[in-house]
Amino acid sequence: MGRDIEATTYTREQRQRYREKVQHCLDVFEQMLAADSFEFDEPLTGMEIELNLVGTDYLPRMRNADVLAAIADPDYQTELGRFNIEFNVPPGALAGDALVRLEASLRASINEAERRSAALGTHIIMTGILPTVMPETFEGDWMSENVRYAAINDAVLAARGEDIHIDIEGPGGETLTRYIDSVAPESACTSMQLHLQVRPDEFADHWNAAQVLAGPQLALAANSPFLMGRQLWAETRIVLFGQATDTRPIEYANQGVRPRVWFGERWITSIFDLFEENARWFPALLPELDPEDPQAVFDGGGTPQLAEMRLHNGTIYRWNRPIYDVAGGTPHLRLENRVLPAGPTVVDTLANAAFYYGTLRTLAAEDRPLWSRMAFSTARENFLQGSRLGIDADLFWPGVGELPASELILRHLLPLAHQGLDAWGVDAAVRDRLLGVVEGRCKTGTNGAQWQVEAVRALEAGGVPRVEALRRMVAAYAERMHTNAPVHTWEMV
Repeated sequence: MGRDIEATTYTREQRQRYREKVQHCLDVFEQMLAADSFEFDEPLTGMEIELNLVGTDYLPRMRNADVLAAIADPDYQTELGRFNIEFNVPPGALAGDALVRLEASLRASINEAERRSAALGTHIIMTGILPTVMPETFEGDWMSENVRYAAINDAVLAARGEDIHIDIEGPGGETLTRYIDSVAPESACTSMQLHLQVRPDEFADHWNAAQVLAGPQLALAANSPFLMGRQLWAETRIVLFGQATDTRPIEYANQGVRPRVWFGERWITSIFDLFEENARWFPALLPELDPEDPQAVFDGGGTPQLAEMRLHNGTIYRWNRPIYDVAGGTPHLRLENRVLPAGPTVVDTLANAAFYYGTLRTLAAEDRPLWSRMAFSTARENFLQGSRLGIDADLFWPGVGELPASELILRHLLPLAHQGLDAWGVDAAVRDRLLGVVEGRCKTGTNGAQWQVEAVRALEAGGVPRVEALRRMVAAYAERMHTNAPVHTWEMV
């Protein structure tokens, strides 16, 4: 977001000045790109994992403030809903056995957080949407105490001018239609974000490659099939997040006004393209002004914070988002991949990361880029198909046509992931173990979403009503999650 938010209401003059300041920041950013102002020693990766809190009944537990106080670790932070927290993984390299050490560190940290939260009668669940979220979850004080969250909620509703409309139809025929007077459903979306520091001249290739990969990523890792008692998309989080933060009334959507949760509409040639689109097409949600004069700072040999440009970028929810940031006085650029759900286990999470980083590296370095042989609309359709159908999706790939996602990944993408992890310098044993998890999912046809659906079907076949089946499934999911066995090896309920 760039910095903390101090206000929840803004004047017309503030909005006008903010628009001008965003453009001013954009002009300076263009100069920084031209002057090659970005230092780059080695590519660093980072990770954020959003988590759900449940009580001993496996229903959402609105106690994140108490849980965070008990965990007492700055790597854990608040999230939008009171039943959410976020775990931030410090930046690091991929080479050698770094992923093994990261796995051990993540498991130790989450296990300790679970131990401390359990003392409060609360447990931690990693999943894309907590299956026991129901309409009553958002009655009363559901939002975390943070000015930023209140400001976003008010800004979205003010821009929209009416209640949020959730309208989702699953491939199996189940539907969910509700009007809600807040962005509360957004808090049901718990994801994993993968960060990669990128050189400015290589950013476009990496972003384009990440867009191509989004469909296969979702098919492989879908983990959000249930919402408010309905079985919907394999990765319902994708459509839910878009609808829960949609600032457009229906008429604007019908006119083709772009949504703030956005896949995009074209391949790019520079990171500047994305920030320029932000300034051209999206009005400010949070027009907070910063006293910095970025041109004066840059002309003086300093590093401008570009606060308004960064804040504006933080309110436009691209599934692959550009990041400008400053660390230790040095500016850098990152690609933030926001496609994946959290969970089911730490090893599944790292397998998803290994597949992404490996395949991305290979695709971005190809002499004849894949996206030069693929319409952008096809990449977007793959993204939607992967989120709707998960591992059962059929996806299009240049040179091979349309084929099942599992076959595409096994035959065409896993070799690219192996090649890319080798280029990162990842140890062969680490590479084979994590990509073996990906291979196992594809061969069994079981990812998190598929396991959840089959577990609930088995319970319902035994006469258990849907709501109780979801609760029992989450209890079984939690038990298996802490074993760290890959989801495709889990026994059914």
